[in-house]
Amino acid sequence: MHSQTDTANRQRPAFWVFTTYFAEGFPYSLVRQISTVYFKDFGASLQAIGLTSLYGLPWVLKFLWAPLADAFLTKRRWLLIAEFALVISTLALALGATMPGALTLGSVLFLVAAFISASHDIAIDGYYLEALDKKRQAQYVGFQAMSYRIALIAGGGGIVWLSGVTSWSTGFVAAAVLIGALFLYHRFFLPDVEKQKRNLRSLVMELAKPKRLLWLTGTVFFITAIITIGRTGAIRHTFSPWTPYLKRIGIPGFITLGLLLVLVCFVAALPYLKKRLYASDSFYGLAFIDYLDQPRIGVILSFLVLYRTGESFLLAMVYPMLKDIGITREIYGLIYGTFGITASITGGIVGGYVISRFGLKRVIWPLVLAQNIPNLLYMVLAFSYQGIAGRPELGAANPLVVSFFVVFEAFGSGLGTAVFMVFIMRTCKPAYKAAHMAIATSIMNISSTFAGVFSGYLAAWLGFSAFFGFTFLATVPGMALIAFLPHLDDQVSS
Repeated sequence: MHSQTDTANRQRPAFWVFTTYFAEGFPYSLVRQISTVYFKDFGASLQAIGLTSLYGLPWVLKFLWAPLADAFLTKRRWLLIAEFALVISTLALALGATMPGALTLGSVLFLVAAFISASHDIAIDGYYLEALDKKRQAQYVGFQAMSYRIALIAGGGGIVWLSGVTSWSTGFVAAAVLIGALFLYHRFFLPDVEKQKRNLRSLVMELAKPKRLLWLTGTVFFITAIITIGRTGAIRHTFSPWTPYLKRIGIPGFITLGLLLVLVCFVAALPYLKKRLYASDSFYGLAFIDYLDQPRIGVILSFLVLYRTGESFLLAMVYPMLKDIGITREIYGLIYGTFGITASITGGIVGGYVISRFGLKRVIWPLVLAQNIPNLLYMVLAFSYQGIAGRPELGAANPLVVSFFVVFEAFGSGLGTAVFMVFIMRTCKPAYKAAHMAIATSIMNISSTFAGVFSGYLAAWLGFSAFFGFTFLATVPGMALIAFLPHLDDQVSS
């Protein structure tokens, strides 16, 4: 294992980190960004366009099947299977766009692509952890963010543009060619870094066990029953005062919050579950128990939830505040889409290098403060321009001044993201790297769910200046947990 990892380390990780994380971000952009435009172009109602948010479900639920990537085949093999399947599904979208039922067919194919893409993410994250030791995991974490963001621009910008000047079919064919090129590169040049465990035949036999089929049937029945009950008039009437909040949370948000509740119950029942599952030798159950069976798991879970809470609230209200003080969408797009993204990528690369050079424990506080202090600067910005907020006749904010704030916040966010991703990687145990990464990344989305629901109401109640002050206070609980975190000491082994 270590010799294989050393081989991957010698084969210029910057190249394959870029290609794998570009390959992770590009299909995500096809599903999450392009589907909305596709639905609109084919005449879908606003309600139907809103339902495209459900395509985010596979990324919320991916932890459920992530243990399969650890127990069967190899991460590289899963990665290649998923990329080949993405080529087929994208070509199917190209064909479907030319058919009479393009909207209906496309809605199904986007869902299929979403599940394949989420599974692809599991394989790539697991491969990264297998291929690099802890020092290099930190060193290249900025390359992850850079590659992913470039992929989002290529998909959400490039493919949408191409489909606009030609056709949807041409756009999807171009996307399939790009994914196919990545597949071929990975097929012939991506290093092998682990030995195969069980093969596909054993996976099919495992999934076909009566007990597994019974669990699957029961889960589908339970979800269907909940949706059916939720649609009844009595339920809607009972919860009508909370309808605005419940709609904004959405199904993916409820599932994410449900995940947190399940994990809390798991932690509470951990001593009992450990005995049962370790005795049963269930690869599936052990993947979850093994993640929870580590020192200070309560602190770890709390940190995963709280770390990005302040940033999530901030990002939800930055554009509404800037629009209020006269920054148009075009100017904001230019500032954030060029300088902001460049600063974020630079921050991620610098953060990764600093962590690999000096160690996470020594630099965590400066990097975390660099992420959170800009919240206070936005409070100053909002306060400085509060006299013209919502009053365009009085003028607009200076775009150069706004650019400074946006770039400073984006750079700090990149530094803080490097800290967070390195910490998440260190919570993943060797036997279940892919599953543990999927669990941790699902948990970290909880704060963005809360921010999406409550940020607008809080900003309207407090005013923008006080709201951004609140966003800094929201970072304090996460920072307070740093003193109690495990995994901060650097270790050489992978």
